[in-house]
Amino acid sequence: MLVALTVAVAVSALALAAWCGFAAFRDQPTKDWHFIGMAVVSLLALAQLVVGIVQLALGERPEQGMTVFIAYLIGAFAAVPAAGFLSLTERTRWGSVTVAAGAVVLAVLEVRLYDIWGS
Repeated sequence: MLVALTVAVAVSALALAAWCGFAAFRDQPTKDWHFIGMAVVSLLALAQLVVGIVQLALGERPEQGMTVFIAYLIGAFAAVPAAGFLSLTERTRWGSVTVAAGAVVLAVLEVRLYDIWGS
């Protein structure tokens, strides 16, 4: 895995979590700007998914097993979009809380992906 990409995804996810957490603190639902931020973080997670699959296709293997690695890659890619869809159904401050929680989950998954790969 590319360490720089893993760090970029984790840092951007934490920034999104802080931004949406601040919106929840101010009693605001997710707004269009939040969805743009979610799209940026999701694109970074998609890039990581593609890089991970390419590295597996080139014959590189994670230390802790390919099945676990692929499951975490897919989960990392799906965390923020799933939280974004849930926030659309909850148009209160709790929608912002949901996105903030999904972004924190993504950051934790990034740490775990790094550990699984064995870097």
